[in-house]
Amino acid sequence: MSGPECSANPPEVNSVFGKGSVEEIGGLKAYITGNPTSDRAILLASDAFGYEGVMLRKLGDKMGDIGYLIVVPDFFFGDCYYSTMPPQLRENWLPNNPPEKGCENALKIIAELKTRVSAVGAAGFCWGGMMVIKLAKYEDIKAAVILHPGRLSYNDVNEVRVPVAILGGELDQLCPQEEVEHYGKILAAKPQVESFVKIFRGVGHGWASRYREDDESAVKSAEEAHTDMLNWFSKHLI
Repeated sequence: MSGPECSANPPEVNSVFGKGSVEEIGGLKAYITGNPTSDRAILLASDAFGYEGVMLRKLGDKMGDIGYLIVVPDFFFGDCYYSTMPPQLRENWLPNNPPEKGCENALKIIAELKTRVSAVGAAGFCWGGMMVIKLAKYEDIKAAVILHPGRLSYNDVNEVRVPVAILGGELDQLCPQEEVEHYGKILAAKPQVESFVKIFRGVGHGWASRYREDDESAVKSAEEAHTDMLNWFSKHLI
């Protein structure tokens, strides 16, 4: 997770935005929205800009309106990436916030969630996708969706144990189409694990979570990705 695309088109952030509330779960703060009595929960892992992203919270609210309990954790403990970050801090950001540590924290959150719900899914964007592919190696979740991730480890992809969907962008330079297609080939060699890989045409990095709402084409692509994600969870969170 590095390169100019990471800081391009940064999201609006607002700590009090959304229908939900900020609570503590698994030792982390999280934006929690949706149906508090649902037996199905979805963990949404943000990109590097963090859990206060307005567009991400809007998506969480939308998913919550369908009936899911949605949890958007602050995996960075306030140390979110920002587009004007000085070069040295930018260089150190990912080593200070490794997806491996995020996965450890996600498992703590999921353990607490499973005292309240019967099925948990996870979706991740950019950094969140790099974390969720690691989470998909555990059967603590029922399904995973990864959207415009940073580059994924081939070993992580090969070790996936739950149904996984990977949605990539044709013009994404951070995780190019060829990489996403290679993930698909790795997954296709694992018939015991259901998978779905799709390339969205004409879109670059961040297209599903940091798009311009006044761009009709961008909105259409993002909403198609959101629909694919919801269909995947509808199928597997049972």
